[in-house]
Amino acid sequence: MGTPTFGGIPEAALDFYEDLEADNSKTFWAEHKHVYDEAVRAPVAALAEALAEFGPAKIFRPHRDVRFSKDKTPYKTHQGAFVAVGPSAGWYVQVDASGLMVAGGFYAATPEAVAQYRATVDDDVRGAELVRIVTDLERAGYERGGDRLKTSPRGIAPTHPRIDLLRHRTLTVSRQFGCPPWLSTPACVEHVAAAWREMAPLVEWCRQVL
Repeated sequence: MGTPTFGGIPEAALDFYEDLEADNSKTFWAEHKHVYDEAVRAPVAALAEALAEFGPAKIFRPHRDVRFSKDKTPYKTHQGAFVAVGPSAGWYVQVDASGLMVAGGFYAATPEAVAQYRATVDDDVRGAELVRIVTDLERAGYERGGDRLKTSPRGIAPTHPRIDLLRHRTLTVSRQFGCPPWLSTPACVEHVAAAWREMAPLVEWCRQVL
């Protein structure tokens, strides 16, 4: 049985996560799993299929890994999908109680990859290229995120012209769409695709470097 045609993210998906935030229990999940399957999982899988031009997507499982966490709530309060272009770089889309979010960049990196990233940012040509890419995205309304040091990395002067980017250990940009009228319609896929295309220069830069 193939993935159904994408028709939008229904309001029931947001309602499901709002209720899950209030009662994150196995009892609630068992009673409402059909809502998750029909209103969350299936539409997100169909959205990922409609975005196949970017590559195959991983649909994340709903269960949290609580083995090493003090927070023992069993379920994630969002549904995410990730399209990888490399070991740690790609595009992301997420649905939760607040609505829709999109992101792109690199989300995890080995120490060797972080060192490569910083060496490239230190380069006057490739580093300046990243500055332009990130600046353009921030001006377009995207929020820069990622794990970063509060101080300068070892061996890098705090006066480096790109010190802000050199502090990053991961680098992403994101946009919160919330719950616009088009979220529950087929047009949703075009909005996500347009945002991912805008983020493509950053994703491609990360792919080349990492």
